[in-house]
Amino acid sequence: MPRSSEVDRHRALGLLQAGLPISEVSLRMNVNRTTIFRLRQRLHETNTVSDRPRSGRPRCTTQRQDRNLVRNHMNNRFLSASASSRHTRERNNQRISANTVRRRLSCSGIRARRPYIGPILTQRHRHQRTLWAQEHAA
Repeated sequence: MPRSSEVDRHRALGLLQAGLPISEVSLRMNVNRTTIFRLRQRLHETNTVSDRPRSGRPRCTTQRQDRNLVRNHMNNRFLSASASSRHTRERNNQRISANTVRRRLSCSGIRARRPYIGPILTQRHRHQRTLWAQEHAA
């Protein structure tokens, strides 16, 4: 379940201060009773309802930068992750790795692609292909 927003937390506390029981507030807010109980308990202990600090390394990119990465890859499907990380450094003066780009794109359900590097087909190749197709069609 997603975290409740600051507005929802304050709304729940307002309903509690209005005299409604925890079970009624939880029904109105569509959350578990334990959630409202812990919210009230946290307010009494810390005088705040904001999130507590979490463990773990902070992210090196913001949500805005993540959206820009996704948009750039949607516009240019064959942009490699390493090229994208170089462009990000040029734009934001912040170094991110190609693996970070891959992880951010993976969260959005897309993958960085490598453009095909191979022989360039000429008109002669196309002509031979059509001749081959005509021979095998008959």
